[in-house]
Amino acid sequence: MGRACVDSLRGVADVLMAVDLEAPDIVGTNGVACDVADPGAVSSLVDQARLAGPLRGLVHAAGISPTMGDARRIFAVNLLGTALLLDGFTRLAAPGSAAVCIASSSAYQLAPFATPEGDALLDDPLAPGRLDELAGQYADAGFAYAMSKRGVIRAAARAAVRWGAVGGRVNSLSPGIIETPMGRQELEQQPYMRDMLAATPAGRAGTAAEIANVVAFLLSDQASYVSGIDVLVDGGMLQGLAQQ
Repeated sequence: MGRACVDSLRGVADVLMAVDLEAPDIVGTNGVACDVADPGAVSSLVDQARLAGPLRGLVHAAGISPTMGDARRIFAVNLLGTALLLDGFTRLAAPGSAAVCIASSSAYQLAPFATPEGDALLDDPLAPGRLDELAGQYADAGFAYAMSKRGVIRAAARAAVRWGAVGGRVNSLSPGIIETPMGRQELEQQPYMRDMLAATPAGRAGTAAEIANVVAFLLSDQASYVSGIDVLVDGGMLQGLAQQ
């Protein structure tokens, strides 16, 4: 999805930096290696972005799924990584800046299990020992993934207030089942994913390009009054599941 966002944004803006755990080789961009769960690496990334010029847009698509790590690693990458990036890039936010964080429709599916106490833990992932505390409370990798993405939605909403103070915007986007290598891996290894796909009114998985199109809109001036919300892009899957 991140690569699709780069391709989609080429036509409307200069894409200066493409970031992954290993520096990606994408023609026309500066490939930068960064582990978003590493505070030092994120700080260095922000410094490099500052040198590149005014911040127009930030797309945060880094994340791992339930089959890619244990609960602690999932919270570290998905939740802590989001907090570090949004906090770091707040220093670069200016009038016209916009950010989109990729969350997940799974955050909605487990919303009934959320509690005020649990949300308080999600809202402060930088607290000492917090990742261990979250991993202990949500030890199942699938549950941890959904809760980490709930934390992403909440982090983006809070950041919208901070960015708004300097004329910027922040939103999140929650994909359903998307045809990507990660999506295919989950579909193959998690039987319930096939039930989710069968319940999707669109009758198919989404594409990375369809996610990128919505991201491009949220970053554009056409969305200049859209901030602090989550956009669900799931082909109607949640409604299909609800009516079964």
